[in-house]
Amino acid sequence: MTDTPSDAAPAAAQPPRLLLVDGSSYLYRAYHAMPDLRADPADPASQPTGAIRGMINMLGALRKEYPDAQYAACVFDAPGKTFRDDLYPDYKAQRAPMPDGLRSQIEPIHEVVRLLGWTVLAVPGVEADDVIGTLAHAAAQQGVEVVISSGDKDLAQLVTPHISIIDTMSGKRRDEAGVQAEFGVRPDQMLDYQVLLGDAIDNVPGVDKVGPKTAAKWLNEHGSLQGILAAAEQIKGAAGENLRKAIDWLPLGRQLLQIRTDCDLDGHVEGLPALDSIAVRAQQKGDLATFYENFGFKTLARALTGAEAAKPTRKPAAAAAAPADDLFADAPAASQVSGDVRYETVLDWPAFDRWLAKIDAAELTALDTETTSLDEMQARIVGISFSVAPGEAAYVPLAHAGPDAPAQLPLDEVLARLKPWLEDASKKKLGQHIKYDRHVFANHGIQVAGYAHDTMLQSYVLEVHRPHGLASLADRHLGRSGTSYEDLCGKGVHQIPFAQAPFDKAVHYGAEDADQTLDVHLTLWPRLQQNAGLLRIYELEIATSEVLFLIERHGVLIDSELLRQQSHELGQRILQLEQEAHELAGQPFNLGSPKQIGEIFFDKLGLPVVKKTATGKPSTDEEVLEKLAEDYPLPARILEHRGLAKLKSTYTDKLPQMVNPATGRVHTHYGQAVAVTGRLSSNDPNLQNIPIRTAEGRRIREAFIAPPGHVIVSADYSQIELRIMAHLSGDEALLHAFTAGLDVHRATAAEVFGLVPDQVSSEQRRYAKVINFGLIYGMSSFGLAKALSIDNTAARNYIERYFERYPGVKRYMDETKQTAKAQGYVETVFGRRLILPEINSPNGPRRSAAERAAINAPMQGTAADLIKKAMVAVQDVLQKEQRATRMIMQVHDELVFEVPEAEVDWVKAEVPKLMAGVAELKVPLLAEVGVGPNWDKAH
Repeated sequence: MTDTPSDAAPAAAQPPRLLLVDGSSYLYRAYHAMPDLRADPADPASQPTGAIRGMINMLGALRKEYPDAQYAACVFDAPGKTFRDDLYPDYKAQRAPMPDGLRSQIEPIHEVVRLLGWTVLAVPGVEADDVIGTLAHAAAQQGVEVVISSGDKDLAQLVTPHISIIDTMSGKRRDEAGVQAEFGVRPDQMLDYQVLLGDAIDNVPGVDKVGPKTAAKWLNEHGSLQGILAAAEQIKGAAGENLRKAIDWLPLGRQLLQIRTDCDLDGHVEGLPALDSIAVRAQQKGDLATFYENFGFKTLARALTGAEAAKPTRKPAAAAAAPADDLFADAPAASQVSGDVRYETVLDWPAFDRWLAKIDAAELTALDTETTSLDEMQARIVGISFSVAPGEAAYVPLAHAGPDAPAQLPLDEVLARLKPWLEDASKKKLGQHIKYDRHVFANHGIQVAGYAHDTMLQSYVLEVHRPHGLASLADRHLGRSGTSYEDLCGKGVHQIPFAQAPFDKAVHYGAEDADQTLDVHLTLWPRLQQNAGLLRIYELEIATSEVLFLIERHGVLIDSELLRQQSHELGQRILQLEQEAHELAGQPFNLGSPKQIGEIFFDKLGLPVVKKTATGKPSTDEEVLEKLAEDYPLPARILEHRGLAKLKSTYTDKLPQMVNPATGRVHTHYGQAVAVTGRLSSNDPNLQNIPIRTAEGRRIREAFIAPPGHVIVSADYSQIELRIMAHLSGDEALLHAFTAGLDVHRATAAEVFGLVPDQVSSEQRRYAKVINFGLIYGMSSFGLAKALSIDNTAARNYIERYFERYPGVKRYMDETKQTAKAQGYVETVFGRRLILPEINSPNGPRRSAAERAAINAPMQGTAADLIKKAMVAVQDVLQKEQRATRMIMQVHDELVFEVPEAEVDWVKAEVPKLMAGVAELKVPLLAEVGVGPNWDKAH
């Protein structure tokens, strides 16, 4: 008798599945993605085989992902015309002919696809898309689940609850939700969407100047193309006018773009709607092995016949050129040995359990992931590696899908067994760029705890001026040169996904990452421990990494509709500026062409030449435009045009496209090991460079909003670098200004101009502000003269008077330059080391630049340390008190929060105290807080 309750329902049966491969699409992708392989590597004129190999890879990956599919067909376009050519003689008229190197691979591809057990279909007079549409429709009608493998977005019109599309090369899936998220319309609207856009590849016009956003907007408003045409007279603007011009064409365009689902496939697919004639068949191993041998795929041939591939895991330094197929060598036995390096590939549960016990008992484990993407919010795990001792590592492959990949442990179960160890803070872990791996595991529902070390951050703290990638670290500190990602997967358009890479090379690469990470740590960690200041900075960077992970993970809510409205307004203003510039010039010209601008400025309008280029021609660079704009309207219009165009393309157009569909938010990436001063960088998107000096720039911040029931709070250190200068220099007058809470710029103006503070004018205060900040950055009298629009003598007098009144600042600057020359670096207040390789350079300009950096870097670096300390302190309290407030951005000396209305008073009171209390300087730290419904109102 079983323990199963008598009324338990039986498990639902898996519906039958049909795999349909868009062979015509994948031919080209395979051809362009793979290296130029040849049947005989020694003969460049022999049969090309790259596309053949690419097709084998992709079909193998698909079958591994859907091993239970009962039906499968690979569909190609047949040569000759189709009904569309009769409807529209210009159909596909602009398509380039198939490259000869690909054409010669078509027949072998058809042959190998059949030998792999797939039905090959190429129906004369019927395009591949229509064959796919007909088969998919027939199968779905019978309740068969249909998976179409294609990179072609046109097939999205076929998607239904029973039909989905996957792209094995990008990992993208287009089911009903995926189509809606990607295109903004339902699958049943996709045909009308495509008709409005047209298809340039097939030479099918759409509605002129109507892009994806407009097409989606119209369809969401009117439901269908028919509804749009019914309302055509009411649609305003150029788009509406173009729509009305296209009305007569659109019905034919619809006929051309509609995928047929009712084609006659008699003689090619027998017995439709029954699918028996396209049932999956067994591989023809004998013939397949012969095929592989004939086309130079010796490793694949050996895999079929069970022969061992005996070869070293590392190519000897003086090895002869490897045959082309060496790129795709088989997996060796589970353990790989190369000298004193031992790597194990974990393919069964006993091996996994053995390694789980090892890492559980280890004092420190190097942990690394191999993934599907560099985008940490999208990346999925392909494999995981561990190392617990130098030269000893394991790689657990979990989602490798190349044709030579063996059966692997199930990813979900492996992660479930690893989760307790991963989330145990007492199990110390080490990584290279641990913030990325935190995101990857979080994508799988795991919150890793116990990260104690990061070799990237160790390098950043010890040698900020050097590269911090693992390959560079291993080469520099260990003398080890491992496999590069490009060696493994190729470059550029020829790069293949890691999951498709040759299995044995991929597992070696994965294990090597963990091994090298541990080895680098064992080299760098003792060096950090020898210097208390560097050790403190390293611990701060590790803690900052955890906070940045949380900030990135949460993301920022933006008002996409507001940005779209701003984009439209910017576009109108840009167009107006272009027209005004043409009128001022007396003729149309390209506002982005320095040559045309030069001709109009100097030849036609006779504007003064400010400076010349290296070739002796009058310059029209940004500096020249700014100078001329002071007196002439045309350069001013061009400058404004450039600024607004950059704002539009970089932010108002781009930010809405960067919203993560899963979270509805924008997720920036903070680069922690980039700036030599210790400052963080922000990219994809860059949230730190949104201009705030112009009204249009500030308006972009209005689109950074809080969700209902929340507000945005901005907390900003006040005049932080000047306060640090006061602390570092110990200048009595400067210390007094800050300690007494004076307006430091007014106080400086009073000192420089010999006045009492009440007598200082706003213009004098502005001068003093430029001097204060300019000298921090090592500004010369020439630079100050330019900034204030005064002559050099006056600027030099201001600087001399400043140093007379603030002698401590002058002494600090002189001593700092001497210290930098003597030791090759300067330090922040907290011990961050800022290395200056050019400080003793014989090259005058380089040496001068290094001297300016020596003065400024301790201030910028100390400011960077302070904001990181503030981030860590604030986040620590938020977590301890279980607050719902979230830190969502770090921008220079500012922290931005998303705050529930109930916690606003607490944040306003406590966050400034926390920020001011992270360090005791000779002057008080001050943080100012603003609150608003969006970032602009809060700042």
